[in-house]
Amino acid sequence: MLTSLFRVAVGLPLAVLGIALTTARDPAAEPSPEPNKDHTPATAIHLDRDGEKWASKALRKMSIDEKIGQLIMPWARVQFLNSKSPEYLLLRDHLRRYHVGGFAVSVPVEGSFLMYNEPYGTAGLTNQLQHDSDLPLIFAADFERGLAMRLHGTTVFPHAMAFGAAGKLEYAEALGRITAEESRAIGIHWNFFPVADVNSNPANPIINTRSFGEDPQQVGDLLSAYIRGAHSEGMLTTAKHFPGHGDTGTDSHLGVAQVKGTADHLDLVEMPPFRQAIRGGIDAIMVAHISVPSLDPDPRHVATTSPKVIKDLLRQKLGFQGIVLTDALDMGALTRLYARDPGRSCVDAFKAGNDVLLIPLDIGACFRSMAAAVHGGEIPKADLDASVLKLLHAKASLGLHKRRFVDPTILPDKIAAPESLALGQQIANDAITLLRDSGKMLPLQNTSQILTAENHGPENHGTDPAPLPYQTVETTANHLVAIVLTDDVRLEWGRVLERELRARVPDANVIFVDQRIAKSMSAQVLSAVDEAQAVVAAVYISPSGGKRVMTKGQLAASVGLADAAGALLQQILVRAPEKTFVVALGSPYFVSDFPDTQNYLCTFSNTSVSETGAVRALFGEIPIHGRLPVSIPSIAPRGAGLDRTATFGGMSHGQH
Repeated sequence: MLTSLFRVAVGLPLAVLGIALTTARDPAAEPSPEPNKDHTPATAIHLDRDGEKWASKALRKMSIDEKIGQLIMPWARVQFLNSKSPEYLLLRDHLRRYHVGGFAVSVPVEGSFLMYNEPYGTAGLTNQLQHDSDLPLIFAADFERGLAMRLHGTTVFPHAMAFGAAGKLEYAEALGRITAEESRAIGIHWNFFPVADVNSNPANPIINTRSFGEDPQQVGDLLSAYIRGAHSEGMLTTAKHFPGHGDTGTDSHLGVAQVKGTADHLDLVEMPPFRQAIRGGIDAIMVAHISVPSLDPDPRHVATTSPKVIKDLLRQKLGFQGIVLTDALDMGALTRLYARDPGRSCVDAFKAGNDVLLIPLDIGACFRSMAAAVHGGEIPKADLDASVLKLLHAKASLGLHKRRFVDPTILPDKIAAPESLALGQQIANDAITLLRDSGKMLPLQNTSQILTAENHGPENHGTDPAPLPYQTVETTANHLVAIVLTDDVRLEWGRVLERELRARVPDANVIFVDQRIAKSMSAQVLSAVDEAQAVVAAVYISPSGGKRVMTKGQLAASVGLADAAGALLQQILVRAPEKTFVVALGSPYFVSDFPDTQNYLCTFSNTSVSETGAVRALFGEIPIHGRLPVSIPSIAPRGAGLDRTATFGGMSHGQH
C-alpha cells in the first residue's frame, strides 16, 4: 500500500494531485438511479436540467473539428508516465490535435503478456489526462470480469459463463455493483460489458466463456441483473456484440466472421438478450465486425458499417436510442476491408449509425476523413451534432461537468473489500460443475495433516529446526500428479492451482506443459502418470483476441487443445483413464475431442478464484452443484451436472 501511494505522489504533477485531493468526489456519494424495485428500466444516464444546459452550451461553443474529436476514443494504456514522456505526450497530442472526448483504458501488452497495473496508477493517469483536457473526458474499459482483468489488487471474479453455471441473478447484479464502485473510484465511467451474445456455437473461438451461456432467456436475465447492479453505483453499461457474435467460428480480430442464421433464427436466438438489455436501460450497444447476410447481403458491409443493421434493425425495429459504438476499429475483420483507406472505415461506420468510433487503426486518418465528409456534406452537420450531444449528455449524467477528478485517498475503502473478495470466491465455487465421475476418485486425499502429524509427533516436538530463508528444498512424489496444460508455461495460469494443490498435498508433482514443449516432455509426464495414484489434468483454454494455435496441422483460431498438447492428454487418458480427473479451467468444449474421459469438472474460467474453487471441489471441501449453461457435443446437454456434498475432511474413498 505504501509503495502504491508513493508511486502516485511522485507520478502525478503536483497541480493534478492537489486538484484531485481537494475537489474530487466520492463516486458512491453521487446521486444514482433509484433501485429498480418495480422492474422498470433504470439507466445510469439520469440527466437533470443543469446537465442539459451544460451539454447544450458546450455543443454550441464547439467547432466541427472539436465535435468530430468527441466521437473518437483511442487507447490509453495504464502505466507510470512522466508528463514529458513520449507516451504521455502522444496522449496529450490526441487531446490537443484531435480533441478526443475520451479514452479506452487498458494496459500495455508485450507478446502474450498483459502488463498488469494497479488502481493508484490508473487513478493517477485518468486525473492527469482530465487535467490536460479542456472538456471533461469519459473513460471506458473492458472490465468483463471486473477490474482484475487489467489491474492487480482488485476484486477477482470468474468469466461470465461461470455466472450462467451458478445460476443466481444476484451474483450478476453484485458483479455489476462491485465493478462499478471500484471503477468509478479510479476514474473509469463506462464498462464495455455485459456480453449479450448467446454462445450457441461450440467452435466459437472469441466469445465462448465470455458469454453467460446458450439460452437466450438466461442470458437476458443475467444481463438485466448486471445492468441493475452497475447503475446502482453510477456506471454506464454496454451490451455487445450486436447483432450477436455467439454463432460464429471465426475470431473477428483476425478476419470477418459470418453469422449464417436466417432473420427468423436471429430474432429467436440472438435478439432476445439485446431486447431485454434495452428494456433494462442499457446505456450503449457495441456493434460487431461480422457479416450477417440475412440482414444485409452487401458483401462490402459488416454490421459495423451497415445502415440496415444499425439504423433499420437496432434503431427502428428494436427502438434503441442510446449510444451506439463500434467494436475496435483496429481489428483485422475491418482493417482488411479498408486496407487502402483506413480513415474511410470511420466515415462508413458513422454514416451507418454509430456514435462512437472506438480505437481507430490510424487516428489521424480517421479524423481527417471525418472532417472531409462533414465539410463536404457527406455527413450532415445535424447528425454530427446529435451524436456529440448524446456523449455530452452521458458525461453530464455522470457528473463530470461538475467534478471530473477522483480522490486517490478513498481507494483503500472502495477496492477489494473483504466481503467483495469473499463473494468473488463464492461465485466461482458455486459455478463448479461436475459432468463425469467414475466414483473412484472424489474426494482426493488431503495428506497435509498426515504429514504434519508424522513430522511433528511427540518424539519430534520442539526439535525441528526453523527453515532457513532461500534454502527451502522442494520434494515431490507421485501420489498426486497434476499436469497443467496452458498456452504458455511462462504465463500465470496454473500458479494458484499449484499453490492450492500443494497446500493439501505438499509433495504433489505439478508439471507445466505448453504446445512448444509437450512433445519433448511426453516421456517424463507419462512416467509420472504411470506411477501416480491420482492424476489431475488441468486444461487452460480461454478466448483471447487474435489467438491462434496449431490444430490439425494448421495455425488457426481455435478453442481446442493444440496438437501436441492434445496428443499428450490423449495418451494420459489411454494409460490412466480411471485415475485421471480432467479439469477445464476455461472453455468446457474441448472435451468433445476426448469423449472417453471418465472424470470431468468444469470451472468455465481461468481466474484465480476458479483455480481455488476447483481444488476445493476436488478435495471435497465445498459442495458441487453447478449446471452446464451450454451444450457440449457428445458429452452433455445444457443443464447437466452431478451434485456432490462437501465431506469437509477431504478423505479418499474407503476412509470414512
